[in-house]
Amino acid sequence: MVAMAYTVAFDGIDARLVQVQCAISPGLPGFAIVGLPDKAVSEARERVRAALTAMAIALPSQRISINLSPADLPKEGSHFDLPIALAVLAALDIVPHEEVLDLVALGELSLDGTLVPVVGALPAAVAAGEGDRSLMCPAACGAEAAWVDSVRVIAPASLAQAIAHLTGRAVLDPAVPGEVTQASGARCLSEVKGQERAKRGLEIAAAGRHHMLLVGAPGSGKSMLAARIPGILPPLTPVEALETSMIHSLAGLLDDGGISRTRPFREPHHTASMAAIVGGGRGAKPGEISLAHNGVLFMDEFPEYPRAVLETLRQPIETGEVVVARANAHVRYPCRFMLVAAANPCRCGHLADAARACGRAPVCGEDYMGRISGPLMDRFDLRVEVPPVSFTDLGLPMIGEPSAAIGARVATARRVQVARYADHPGMWANADAQGAVLEDVATPDAEGRDLLLRVAERFGLSARGYHRVLRVARTIADLDGSEAVRRNHVAEAVSFRLTLTKEV
Repeated sequence: MVAMAYTVAFDGIDARLVQVQCAISPGLPGFAIVGLPDKAVSEARERVRAALTAMAIALPSQRISINLSPADLPKEGSHFDLPIALAVLAALDIVPHEEVLDLVALGELSLDGTLVPVVGALPAAVAAGEGDRSLMCPAACGAEAAWVDSVRVIAPASLAQAIAHLTGRAVLDPAVPGEVTQASGARCLSEVKGQERAKRGLEIAAAGRHHMLLVGAPGSGKSMLAARIPGILPPLTPVEALETSMIHSLAGLLDDGGISRTRPFREPHHTASMAAIVGGGRGAKPGEISLAHNGVLFMDEFPEYPRAVLETLRQPIETGEVVVARANAHVRYPCRFMLVAAANPCRCGHLADAARACGRAPVCGEDYMGRISGPLMDRFDLRVEVPPVSFTDLGLPMIGEPSAAIGARVATARRVQVARYADHPGMWANADAQGAVLEDVATPDAEGRDLLLRVAERFGLSARGYHRVLRVARTIADLDGSEAVRRNHVAEAVSFRLTLTKEV
């Protein structure tokens, strides 16, 4: 007797359909799983055997063979338990073959038959919809998977409920989507006293999704400023929310099946490994740059990160995706994020204060900032010095512009950019514009072009730097409500480009 069920294997955020074939044949009793399974998949036979025994279902004294097809695709994770169990039950004629074939199933079995939640329910639902099948997953994953409108999601709490549903004895209602979660307690920029130039830089960066570097003495407010970026960013669009949630689903970060419309804000510690930042490790999981997709990646103490980790950021910043290469697979994750980095000017942090600087100044500052390579520094569109706030300013009341007002201007500028790049795949914001499209939308007027050419020659802008100035100028013009990029827009963009050092 041969029966089949369907499940998925994850390849980045893509879920590839896997056919679970079960054959029960004469021979010595045994339970074998083939088809390139990892350890967790191979151990499924014990969990399935124990779950069936707990339900008083005895396996026959014959050879049970499970083949996971395609056999050359690596299979990882405990979510293969449920489809293997369903294939065995179909082969034993306990559940109808046709009902099982109409499903994509995933879920881990406990020894008493309870279904344990697994990661990846959202990408699995997308794959089921593409295959015109329903999805069966643990009850704890149902609200997450139900966000895919085109798929009927069945979410039993146990294998017994799954059998009762498939045999028609107790049909389960389809799962409903979880609630849209909203971030609470967003911090307001009005709480930051002084630092008006840094606030303006944050507004420009948020409006055009530009990468930004903050440099200042310890305690000047770099982290405080960065923590308030989520408060001025527009909410995720439905498409962005689904795409971002698929990555978070694979990482097991979705709570109670809720999808958030708040843009991600990730802030890894500077001791994080390359696999943690870029992705990799067991199962080639997404890293921080992918978890920050459509949001912000804040890297404090930027020069303290290992040099190899910093250099790996260069290609994802340009392409918006990262490929985690392994011996048997290449996993691709999207990572279109806004990088905000913060750094002290030197190791002691007091390079600008002659009374407190160490005896190696200014060489110590050059050595410390030299940890950031020229090509990586070249990718920061805005570079802002964050000076210490005077005690006089600290005593003043909080009268700064609130995040809501700044966020409204940012949202308006983003809507303009969405309309502008609607016919250009791969472009969503001014930071993505390139080639002929950039020349068409960001070429400044005669005075602005003359200024930019003189700056490029004077400071030796690279071609990348030249184009990044144009992108920032386009964003400033959008915030100003101007169709044309004018001289004042170029001048402000240049001032943020050359704040810290000469072009490298």
